[in-house]
Amino acid sequence: MSDPDAAASSPSAPSLTAAQRKKLRGLAHALEPVVRLGRSGLTESAASEVERAIAHHELIKVRIAADRQDRQRIVADIVERIPCALIGTVGQIAILYRPHERPEKRRIRL
Repeated sequence: MSDPDAAASSPSAPSLTAAQRKKLRGLAHALEPVVRLGRSGLTESAASEVERAIAHHELIKVRIAADRQDRQRIVADIVERIPCALIGTVGQIAILYRPHERPEKRRIRL
């Protein structure tokens, strides 16, 4: 049987409205990519770096240096492995969001 308190405390991918996604895209415009992924895709070390960055910043950009099909696969892997919302992709950049686990530490108010 699963523990409901454990499920409530673990981070999850937020469901966002179109207006919230638009606001987050605007906030992300001035950001620089904090994680860069190469052709090897989402390795364990890269996944832990994305997890650490999104836990600290809430809203991040990830640069993915791969061809289009590989980029789409890598972005899908990120969203599947790390509980976060994909805000959008533009070229080699993916924008990811996850609110801080503790509401009082959230920097972005939607």
